Amino acid sequence: MGCMTKQATLYRMVMPGHTCPYGLKAKYLLERKGFTVDDRWLETREQTDAFKAEHDVKTTPQTFIDGRRIGGYDDLRRHFGLKVRDPDATSYRPVIALFVMTALMALATSHAAYGDALTVRAAEWFISFSMIVLALLKLQDVDTFATMFLNYDLLAKRWVPYGFVYPFAEGLAGVLMTAHALPWLSIPVALFIGGIGAVSVFKAVYIDKRELKCACVGGGSKVPLGFISLTENLAMLAMAVWMMRMWF
Repeated sequence: MGCMTKQATLYRMVMPGHTCPYGLKAKYLLERKGFTVDDRWLETREQTDAFKAEHDVKTTPQTFIDGRRIGGYDDLRRHFGLKVRDPDATSYRPVIALFVMTALMALATSHAAYGDALTVRAAEWFISFSMIVLALLKLQDVDTFATMFLNYDLLAKRWVPYGFVYPFAEGLAGVLMTAHALPWLSIPVALFIGGIGAVSVFKAVYIDKRELKCACVGGGSKVPLGFISLTENLAMLAMAVWMMRMWF
């Protein structure tokens, strides 16, 4: 005899103006796990509300296996022993992804310009590109960034507008350093914001022992304030000192 086919019933919203993304993810997960899916669409708001009332649930999609309700997408992942993301958990993933991509950008730019990816200019571009991208993330929502920044930056606590100025200054210094232009402006700016940032992070994390989230990749960041944040500021300082040595 052949193996019995694994069956699952999935109820998900598929309406003219909306297809539930979690429904699609649940269907894909079930199929990946070898289930044949009885895919039942809830095509109107009335159908959806009636289904929720009948099964006493607040959300869709809902999966049933062997007649037993498993639940929504997160419940389905737990059923299969898969990790469920905690929206409040801290993570270094955003900043790691950023630095990996800016490093690759720097290597690619160096290869295009000099025919060699591993050059001194690639190292410079890595830092300046990182400054630009970090500034870009902050500039998506300057007010949220500035509010988060006030938790630990020493100058922002004394002069609140500094939180709004910082991402523009970081972006300007990054662009000028990329171009090797106006060193008389980019170097002092990088020294100033990098120096204050390094002292602020060191005091908050290593002296005051505070557990905070870093505003380095924008106001909605879940990145913990600590070594990565300190390294970012020290790299900015190092870039400024390196360029000062080159130009003056």
